[in-house]
Amino acid sequence: MEETKVSKNFPVKPNLKTKPRTPKQTSESKYWSSFKTQQIPKLLSIPSIAFSPTPPHSFAAANSTSLSIFSSQTLTQTAKISSFRDVVSSVSFRNDARLIAASDLSGLVQVFDVATRSCLRRLRSHNRPVRFVHFPKHDKLHLVSGGDDALVKYWDVAEETMIHEFYGHKDYVRCGDSSPVNSDTFVTGSYDHLVKLWDVRVRDSSKAALDINHGSPVEDVVFLPSGGMVATAGGNSVKLWDLIGGGKLLYSMESHNKTVTSICVGRIGKDSGEESDQYRIMSVGLDGYLKVFDYGSMKVTYSMRFPAPLLSIGYSPDCSTRVIGTSNGTIYAAKRKIKEGEIEESKDNSFWRIKPVESNEKKVLRSNYYRYFQRGQGEKPAEDDYLVMKQKKVKLTAHDKLLNKFRHGEALVCVLEGKNPGYVVAVMEELVSRKKLLRCVSDLDSEKLELLLAFLHKYCTVPKYSRLLMGLANKVVEMRADDIRASEVLKKHIRNLKGTVEAEIRIQQSLQEIQGIISPLLRIAGRR
Repeated sequence: MEETKVSKNFPVKPNLKTKPRTPKQTSESKYWSSFKTQQIPKLLSIPSIAFSPTPPHSFAAANSTSLSIFSSQTLTQTAKISSFRDVVSSVSFRNDARLIAASDLSGLVQVFDVATRSCLRRLRSHNRPVRFVHFPKHDKLHLVSGGDDALVKYWDVAEETMIHEFYGHKDYVRCGDSSPVNSDTFVTGSYDHLVKLWDVRVRDSSKAALDINHGSPVEDVVFLPSGGMVATAGGNSVKLWDLIGGGKLLYSMESHNKTVTSICVGRIGKDSGEESDQYRIMSVGLDGYLKVFDYGSMKVTYSMRFPAPLLSIGYSPDCSTRVIGTSNGTIYAAKRKIKEGEIEESKDNSFWRIKPVESNEKKVLRSNYYRYFQRGQGEKPAEDDYLVMKQKKVKLTAHDKLLNKFRHGEALVCVLEGKNPGYVVAVMEELVSRKKLLRCVSDLDSEKLELLLAFLHKYCTVPKYSRLLMGLANKVVEMRADDIRASEVLKKHIRNLKGTVEAEIRIQQSLQEIQGIISPLLRIAGRR
């Protein structure tokens, strides 16, 4: 009578504890996905990238012993400066984009005219490689540099002289940034794990206004737009610090698997579904990942993988271009698709520009119109429409079809021949629920029984299968003892099965002995 039950309409699958989840597509993830990446190859390692602060926001990339300037519109190289003796390590635009400064590993800092590419100043004072150079955001006359001599220098570019020398760090100075609200203050990060806030108005060159311990060698540091917080990168973490609160740690983002090499701060565009004045921290690391961190909600909102270790990142002030430099010399430059309305706003906003008047009235499609019934599948439903979803057809495997036809023995043999242990155990569990597993085992011929014993020998000691398979192995030996005695092949499988079980027992006994040794030690340690 049980054979007349209604068959199942869903397939038998392995019982997985963790099911893969498809990430939910948010408005911000759609925004960052709108950047279409283009590769710029045939370069060497790219340790530094800087964007011009003025339109059209071209960007410069340090490339071996040269400095390459690219157009952010066409992503093609427009100029190249090659007057360097050693590898270029850092690059920075002045706030009017007329000058660009670059440092190299020979210890020289040079200032170039962007239009003519001629060298205007050569600043010589570092006796070790210079790792960063930076123009203050609101200062056209001064320059900050730092290098492997653990010194930070403050330059007068016009006079070509050094004004201040700060020597508070005890290891290589690797990065720095200036305050967006005060041109007299800036921060530097070093391999001594410290980030120091300097004030050029303080006469004591060894005393920093504030010290922050990142906890690992600092690779990069940037001011946040408010000027009251900084973000530091080092190790596999990006940390936020409150300068106004005395250097208090606000949050530590540890989403990277390897060293974070570069960070930058950028504003999200208007078409992301959120306010246009919100900023994000973008970080790249040697694990090849780009992470976008929302420091308002303290969470990572976007992640993207690249096929190479990443060394540097830049983001244009107009939110249209993102550039990432890699260790193998490839630049991943990405441009965002801009809506037509944004393109028109970015053009000349002349008073006399006349735009055609657009009608905002939306034609209502009524049910008595012929087009109402010819809308097609691409038509988006209205709020009042009742959407009827078509049920997806379930694809059934061979053993599922056999189970639905109540051919239990054939289903068990079919899945055993497939050699997928997850599906075999799933079918066995289904047969247990139907109370048909032992009957199927008793009906197996010698050849099929050999398949079952081979499977039990291979997987009976696997932890996630052992509870079912060990009990089944005992039942098989009891039920088919006569058949096993009559066949040498089946005896061989039983001997292999016995050897596997005995080896597992020895392992469990060894683990229990180890546990007996460790448990008293853990109790003693817990009391202390």
